[in-house]
Amino acid sequence: MQNTAESSYDLIVVGAGAAGLMAAIAAARQGKNVLLLEKLSKIASKLKATGGGRCNLTNTLSNEEFMARFGRDGRFMTPALEALDHRALIAFFAEIGVESHAPDGYRVFPVSHSAVSIITALEEEMERLGVTLITSARVERLEHDGDRISGVSTPEQTYRAPNVIIATGGLGYPQLGAEGDGFEIASAVGHTVTELFPAMMPLRTKETWVAACRADTIPKAELRVDLPKAKNLRAKGDLIFTSNGIRGPVVLDFAREVNPLLAKYGEVPLLINLTKGLNEDQILAHIKNEIHKNPEQSVLTHMKTLLPEPLSRELCTLAGADPDTGFNKLPGAVRDRLIRVLAWTPLTVTGHDGFKMAMITRGGVSLKEIRPESMESKLLKGLYFCGEVMNLDGPCGGYNLQWSFSSGYLAGQLRTSPA
Repeated sequence: MQNTAESSYDLIVVGAGAAGLMAAIAAARQGKNVLLLEKLSKIASKLKATGGGRCNLTNTLSNEEFMARFGRDGRFMTPALEALDHRALIAFFAEIGVESHAPDGYRVFPVSHSAVSIITALEEEMERLGVTLITSARVERLEHDGDRISGVSTPEQTYRAPNVIIATGGLGYPQLGAEGDGFEIASAVGHTVTELFPAMMPLRTKETWVAACRADTIPKAELRVDLPKAKNLRAKGDLIFTSNGIRGPVVLDFAREVNPLLAKYGEVPLLINLTKGLNEDQILAHIKNEIHKNPEQSVLTHMKTLLPEPLSRELCTLAGADPDTGFNKLPGAVRDRLIRVLAWTPLTVTGHDGFKMAMITRGGVSLKEIRPESMESKLLKGLYFCGEVMNLDGPCGGYNLQWSFSSGYLAGQLRTSPA
């Protein structure tokens, strides 16, 4: 990569994360003279931490299925995915020397299972293409005439270009440099930034009994919000209890739905099925079958065929059931209550650790002000956005990283809209 700064470029990319790196490469492959500005001393700090350092690049879902996982705004991604879907992304990395695979048939990782191999390959490709990289350069404002972009300014210098791509990411993991710079820069030129919430993170609960159940992962747990206007919000996956709440893949995904409700209501009641989807009738039938096989055994023994012992004991306490008594010896009301608690365990989300523990941000620059066919601003010609700075986020499993690469690739094409 070139390190000598010139006075003007064809394109300036602000932010050297996944989206920004891809945007710079895409533009440079078209012969554009590209400047990449990064406020930290090193590039791709958050990318390096992705997937615990293993870097879950993407997944093998079709574009239609992929977009559906982003909710009602998912179709905004159509042009970006048409430009660079998961197959094209895999081919791109193979081309620059990084082979990948999907060990579970779904999630795609570099064969090295190391984000460093991804970052190194992207760095080498930028160097090959002659991209100018300047680190420790914080962009403070965009230069423009009210109609068209003309460059950016840092505290030290103004750089000129007729095209600027904002790829600054969100607010998650501030220890890795996330400060919301892009939101402030976009707002300053008239763009709407939606309300911002931390997402993909553990949640804290009012109930303290969860601390006794930390040893086990509960597979295929189903979570649903128990609020009248949000009963359609639900998710399914592996759940882990913590010293003060819940985490695990299903919780990380569901946090993006829960946290806006938490901000609105102060606490969010959940109902959680911990028995792999069994309903009350099926749970009762299961216990009766266990009683038939072992009529003298305790409630706890029967429950342990469904759940780990610590959790079984806590649910007995919650239902007011003596775990050492036979199921048929419990009062009828207690038996009914126990079955209900087994089918749908109540938990109340009361908080989280904020953006410091959030992998992604929910919210961002309004999609209504961005052209999906180019990622160009509808307000200012020559201004483009890509990645997490926009108001679009998805679940765990390579979704957000694929979106970053796809949107960065499309933005880097510098497609201009008709005048």
